[in-house]
Amino acid sequence: MSKLMFVKGFAIAAMSFAATSWASAPGAWKDYDQRLMKACVAASGLKDVKPVGGPIRYDDRVPVTALVLAGRYPQKHMTNRAGRELCVWDRKAEKAYVSEADQLLP
Repeated sequence: MSKLMFVKGFAIAAMSFAATSWASAPGAWKDYDQRLMKACVAASGLKDVKPVGGPIRYDDRVPVTALVLAGRYPQKHMTNRAGRELCVWDRKAEKAYVSEADQLLP
């Protein structure tokens, strides 16, 4: 009987530990968002670039987070025209990739 109670107790403890490890603390998400935004802004080719809206988080099957950026084109021939970029953050490699995304929004 005591062996069965031990196994049940162990199973319950393991499940509650797993459940708490799945949940992330708000501070952890804040730190993650700051790293994401810093990397995306650094990878951007726009000047005065800022995130537009919040991060779009995909689940672990597609381990990326997307972020829309807005700023101004620095090239002389673009005459300081406003522009948008889509930043995709690879969570595993912790690397940001940026593409022009003016067609994303009207």
